[in-house]
This record gives sequence, structure tokens and C-alpha cells, in this order.
Amino acid sequence: MELIILFLLLSTISYMVIKRNIGKITTTPIWLLWLALMSPPLIWAGWYMINPNQNSMPPILIFIPLLLSPLLYIWLIEIGKIPPKKEESDHQSPSTMENLEKSPPESESENKEKNKPPHPINAQEEKALRDCFPWGVYYLQKIDYLPQAILCMGKLMTAPEKAYPMVKNNLEKVFEDRFLVIFQETLQGQPFFALVPNPYSNKAQEKLPQEKLTRPGMALVLLLLTILTTTIIGAEISGVQVSELETNPFLILQGLPYSLSLIAILGIHELSHYLFAVYYQIRTTLPYFIPIPFFLGTFGAFISIKSPMPNRKAVFDVAIAGPIGGFLVTIPVLVWGLAYSKVVPMPEQINMLNFEALDPRFSLLFAIISKIALGSKLVADQAIGLHPAAVAGYIGLIITALNLMPVGQLDGGHMVHAMFGQGKALIIGQITRILVIMLALVRGEFLLWAIILIFMPVTDQPALNDVTELDNVRDFLGLLALILLITILLPLPPTVAQWLNL
Repeated sequence: MELIILFLLLSTISYMVIKRNIGKITTTPIWLLWLALMSPPLIWAGWYMINPNQNSMPPILIFIPLLLSPLLYIWLIEIGKIPPKKEESDHQSPSTMENLEKSPPESESENKEKNKPPHPINAQEEKALRDCFPWGVYYLQKIDYLPQAILCMGKLMTAPEKAYPMVKNNLEKVFEDRFLVIFQETLQGQPFFALVPNPYSNKAQEKLPQEKLTRPGMALVLLLLTILTTTIIGAEISGVQVSELETNPFLILQGLPYSLSLIAILGIHELSHYLFAVYYQIRTTLPYFIPIPFFLGTFGAFISIKSPMPNRKAVFDVAIAGPIGGFLVTIPVLVWGLAYSKVVPMPEQINMLNFEALDPRFSLLFAIISKIALGSKLVADQAIGLHPAAVAGYIGLIITALNLMPVGQLDGGHMVHAMFGQGKALIIGQITRILVIMLALVRGEFLLWAIILIFMPVTDQPALNDVTELDNVRDFLGLLALILLITILLPLPPTVAQWLNL
């Protein structure tokens, strides 16, 4: 039942995303676009509902919808695509208007030239722009004017970490905070500079109402609600029935070990993101929890970053801080909870969410930690009846693994973007999606993961300096994080199982 509710929530979110982003560029009905995009998970979910006792789905039901769905989705967008409207510029100066009134009628070609959108900078500013690129730093070859950016194309003559701050400093002397200076690479690996209007400039902020980033009141209310919902779910995990809660409300306190443990794991995860974002002077909201009165009691927590990352180093540090912080809390919570857990007979049907009889062999890392915590009590063909605190730690492992998936806007996606660049990160994200779908064929509990990754945007927002590479220490930490992901997802190998007597 919980999976159905989660599926409905994901469906609602996807509908809202399509309506907000795609609905502006096509006349095709939103429900039809949603149906085309959702056809694979709808078919898969329907098959598992009809065949609940089977773990493997026919390959034709996997790959045919997966191949046809994006083609149908793109075709539906294209057949109803709204042609772009020609916008008239209203940025002409009074002197320009007077000259237009006094000038004689012009030819058709001249009129077309006049109707082109004006350059965001004048001739004098363009000359100053060219002077911002020293020959020995970045050899500027041409300037292209796009509707939303000025592209400066050329050849990089020095190290990226030296070129970007020097050019950025020169541009700020000329344009102050009028533009954001972005340093990126083309698909062929050629670095270029882009100047885009700065929404955070002093002039822009004067025209727009000030947005309040930190809402401590809302954050506190959501935290208290999440404590309540997770405590209720924790009491149910402890074996307390709803009827017992009605007669003795104090039984709800039995859910506190689960609730406080899970809140600590999620809170430290997001707080780590927040503190590193503040360190790099990135505009961000406080961590907000998402309470739900079913399933786990919460959908997790999040922060919303409101300004671009300064460089790939900041992208990496902010991304990896969350999984590391959450994992450092998860391990002691899991060991503590497992110490109070019971060893029970192995069930016939193995399920990753069966907290009353969980097979520890589904994960290499979980099996090793379980063996350390339970010792000789845990032997082969035995399952674990998880204590509520152990359930929270176990969920913490799953959350860590999901966040480390190197796809799009997940923490792992940010990390591979910072480590390898946007182009390679896009390829890694697509390969990861395919591997998780294949994993869902073998282990049906990963179907929800596959659905989440299908809806996850593959591309990540570029940093302002998206060319300068990471140092060796951060590359090594990123590889360790990916190894951690593998140890959580990899089943316990038979050889190691024999050695651990599991």
C-alpha cells in the first residue's frame, strides 16, 4: 500500500513539473504528455500488482516501454510546439527614438537589421570587453550575442584556475555586478566564457521584492510535525497497535528511538549541506523536513540553493558533505540498534523492507556491520528482527546509497559533475539509470529506485567556473564515496558469507 502511495506522489510531482516547464512550449494536453512519460512505471507497477509473487519481469515489458516512452514524449511535444514570438525591444534610448522619427524611410533589408534585438552592450563596452582578455591568459577570437548571454570564444593560454579569476576581475571592473561570469567547456572540450544577466545585482535587487531565505519558524514547525509522524510510525514498528494508543497514549513514546535516530540522520545530512553552502557564501534556505503520516513517517529533508555554485570545488564539497555527515551518524545508530535486535528464522519471501525478519546478506556493508554487532548469535540462514533504532540506521544506509547515485541532481550526480565535468557526468548518469533498471529486474524492490531515477533530471547546473578540475584529495574522496555506494548495494558474496558464517 505504501508503494502505491509513493507512486501516486511521484506521479503528481511529475505532472506538476511537466505542467510548469513543458506546458509553456507546447499545446499538447499535459495529461497526454504525463501518460507518455509515465507509461513505463505504469506498466511495471501494473505487472507487479498482477504478479506479486514473481520477482522477474519479462524483458520485453522492460525495454520496449523504456525505448518508446521518450520517443513518444518528444513527438507529442513537437507536434504541439508553440513557435517563438518575435519580441520588440523596449530598451531604446530617447536619442535613438528621436533619430528614428527624423530618419527617412529605409529599405526592407535595413528594417530587418533594425528589428534585430539590440546588443546588451554598446560598441564602447564591447571594446572594453575585448580588453578584459589578456592574450597570454585567454586569446579571444570572437564574441557571439545570444538572447540571454554573451559568448566569448577563444583559446585558453594558461591554467584554468589562473585564467578565470583574472578575467572575472577584469570584467567586474568594467561591468561591476551587471553580469555573472561563467567559465564552461563546449562538447569538444574547448573552454569559453559566457556573460549572463546577474539576477543578484544591486540594480536587480532594487526592482525585485526581497526574498526571505531563512524561515526558522517554518523549519521548526516542519521539524516538530516530522518528529510526531515518525514517532507514531516508530511506535507501530515497535509493535504498538492503534487501539492500544487510544487507550494508553503514552505508548507512543516507544517510537522515540526510531524517530530521534532518523531525525538525527536526516538532519545532520542536510545540515552538512547547509553549513558548506554557507561557507562558500551560497544563498540557501534552512533545512526543511517533509512529514508524512504513513510509510516511514517522513519523505526526508531538503535545502534549496538559490544562487550558482562558484566552482567545481564548491559543488563537490557541498554535495559530499551530506552523505558523509549522515553516514557518520548512521553507523553508530545502526550498531546500537542491532545490539538490541533479535535473530529470527529466515522468511520464505525475502524483502528489503521486512523489518521483522530482514536478510542481512542483501548488502555487503550491512552484513559486515550486523556480524560485528550481533557476533556469534547471527549465523547462516538467520534473519534479523530489527530494533526501531536499527530500522532508522538501516534506512540511513538506504538514504546514503540513494543520494550517492551518480545521476543528475542527486548528491552523487553533483559529485561526478565536479570530478569529471558535465559531459562525462551526463554519460555516467545515463549508464547508472540503465544499471538500476537491470538491477530492478533481478531484485524487484529496486523498481521504485528505477522510477525515481527515470524522473530525475540527468543534467546538473554548471558552476560559474566549471572548467577548473578538482585536486587529487577530492577525487580520491569521490571514488571512496562511490565505493561506499557499491558496498551498500552489492549483495554479500558467497565466499565472504562462508567466512562470516552467514
